[in-house]
Amino acid sequence: MKRNYKSEYKKYQSSDKQKTRRAGRNAARRKMTVAGKARKGDGKDVSHKNGNPTDNRRSNLKMVSAAKNRSFRRTSTARKVNRRA
Repeated sequence: MKRNYKSEYKKYQSSDKQKTRRAGRNAARRKMTVAGKARKGDGKDVSHKNGNPTDNRRSNLKMVSAAKNRSFRRTSTARKVNRRA
């Protein structure tokens, strides 16, 4: 049986948990933009130091390159080695 990736993605992105996380990431980006740390098209991501996208304290946020923010060492079961990296 073939998987329907489109419907799986749609179902995942519409869950309340993912909506809350996405709203937190968007709020963090706006906060860094207002602070003058981020600009549209700068190729950088807002990194949450503790890994919690809803924790938008200034001390928990930093700007990093997109490649650095989206890559983590993985274990053999594809979990992050250091979640607070």
